[in-house]
Amino acid sequence: MIKFQDIKLGDYILAEQDNTTWQGEVTNLNRDEKEVCVNNGVQDFWFTPRELHPLPLDEEQLMKLNFKRQENEDGSVKYLKGAFRILIPQANNFSRFEIWYRDEKRQIMHPIFVHQLQNHYLDMTKVHLTDEVFEH
Repeated sequence: MIKFQDIKLGDYILAEQDNTTWQGEVTNLNRDEKEVCVNNGVQDFWFTPRELHPLPLDEEQLMKLNFKRQENEDGSVKYLKGAFRILIPQANNFSRFEIWYRDEKRQIMHPIFVHQLQNHYLDMTKVHLTDEVFEH
């Protein structure tokens, strides 16, 4: 379950309906009824927070969000999207890591979920993190 107040438009989450779970994007919020509209790629469905689950943050999710992977000589791995960076101490270890954007740096001292990374990204860049590809 995800707390309603932690969900923002554009967040990627898991939704469960009729014993089927699928990944989707939050497209609308009904604050009065505390319901969340999620698009599964085909259509929108409404859910209560009880039916929503977070996506664990891992390399697969970062690749879906179109981050570029850079292996460092010390065994750490940096993920890049535009000017936003994520640095994990060793491959596939998302238990603690650094994120930064320009001159703002944050230490994340525990595993987080994709929607939480999206919320950090939005707070730091003022743009929502999506699977959009940045061209340089």
